[in-house]
Amino acid sequence: MKITEYIKDTKGELKHVNWPTRSQTVIFTVVVIILSLVLAYALGLFDFAFAQIWQKIIGY
Repeated sequence: MKITEYIKDTKGELKHVNWPTRSQTVIFTVVVIILSLVLAYALGLFDFAFAQIWQKIIGY
């Protein structure tokens, strides 16, 4: 397959893609950022709790 055919086929397929609107993109981005921060906070809490438990077990 020639590279030009590949590029033409790719452009044709991209026309069938249902692209999100600008407002949807902003909302999805905010949701991803908020969920990432919440997950990072939760993992930080678990890490702190397990470190405290481990220190009590080891005695450091």
